[in-house]
Amino acid sequence: MKRFDAQQKKSILSFLLSLILAIGLTIIIKEPGFTDSQVYVIFLLLFAVGLWLTEAIPAFSVSLLIISFLVFALGNQYFNSDPENIAKYVNTFSSSVIWLLLGGFFLASAMTKTKLDETLFKFTLKLSGTNPRNLLFGLMFITMTISMFMSNTASTAMVFAAVMPLLNSLGKQSGFAKALLLGIPISASTGGMATIIGTPPNAIAAGLLQSVGISIDFLDWMKYGAPIAIVLTLISFAILVRLLIKDRSPISMDFLAKPETDRPPQFIMKQRIVIVIILVTVGLWLTTSLHGFTVASICAVPLVFLTLTGVLERRDIQGLPWDVLLLVAGGLSLGVALEETGLLTHYAQKLIHIDINTTMMFFIFAFLTMLVSNIMSNTAASTVMIPLGMAILVGFKLEVALIIALSASTAMFLPVSTPPNAIAYSTGLIEQKDFRIGGTLVGLLGPLLAILWVLLIN
Repeated sequence: MKRFDAQQKKSILSFLLSLILAIGLTIIIKEPGFTDSQVYVIFLLLFAVGLWLTEAIPAFSVSLLIISFLVFALGNQYFNSDPENIAKYVNTFSSSVIWLLLGGFFLASAMTKTKLDETLFKFTLKLSGTNPRNLLFGLMFITMTISMFMSNTASTAMVFAAVMPLLNSLGKQSGFAKALLLGIPISASTGGMATIIGTPPNAIAAGLLQSVGISIDFLDWMKYGAPIAIVLTLISFAILVRLLIKDRSPISMDFLAKPETDRPPQFIMKQRIVIVIILVTVGLWLTTSLHGFTVASICAVPLVFLTLTGVLERRDIQGLPWDVLLLVAGGLSLGVALEETGLLTHYAQKLIHIDINTTMMFFIFAFLTMLVSNIMSNTAASTVMIPLGMAILVGFKLEVALIIALSASTAMFLPVSTPPNAIAYSTGLIEQKDFRIGGTLVGLLGPLLAILWVLLIN
């Protein structure tokens, strides 16, 4: 009987290789004046990047490793000549960003359970009619909108589940099918740019900004992210129509013919409760400047009332994507460690002396983040790039954090670049080379728009 299968062997080898390379590079990189804490954090950064790139262990496990290592190495008198108070590295679990994401998860779960997302989706389809262009626009718009408030993975999976009968009937040779297979993942990723809870890089940026005394609330983020999301979605729609939709014949809507069963009054009542809670929560998020409640504290509304009214039960709470919260908490901890140990300041001072103006630095960070996010998690890329950018561009911490976070959502060149791409690729109706259309368009235009818009309104 074999002890390990091929995948397990690959994971173990990748883990060991990442470990060995991290140790070797740490020995090469470290400088004589570094403290024990600085050496440990350099090793941890290199090791974490290796694990993220190789996917030897799940991304959330890397985050747990980060926090555990920081607690073990930096706070242990036997391993550190100057032990630190490690509370700051574990307090990221109680960060306002975590609570904000949790509130978004509760709302998304409630919408899914009460089928409000499905109702909204079908309503959009009926409005769009049978014209291929209108149908593509409707699907991209609803995907973008839903992705503002729930994970782009979940929104993509939901939309594809609804249109798979249509895609199967169209087949691989259909230009319209290919437009849908590219347009839905693009709009899911761009929609995530619009709000703090839309995607983890946004939450990480907000958390790191908060740690240096720069507060950005829900509406503030939307002023930066929403216009870029809308413009990118519209441009992508126009390009996909021009390149792929040659036949303007009406599309059969038979795939919507599935009759709905009568829903009991109790179910309808829960739908209404969810609608009210969504309106109240989003309304409070958008008006924080008027009432003074923090964005995180407003999350108590869905957390308390969705459970109080019985809309969400224990099994629903257990099914929430807790791994994403662990992922973000670990990323914040690594960012804090890089800042607190002085490593970011140390390397930033070296880079500052390079004769590159501020605008060029924005371009370097934006496009480098986009490129790196194509081969590793955009959350991981943001975790590394945002603190570095804030340390180098000290007078532009808000701008560089926003630009990097928004650019992290523009990586779409490969099937593995983002979960929505992977979902589209898994249908078997699209080839890897097809992603070059959206990947090139959004990858080049997205970071550019992020730089121009952020600098314009600041």
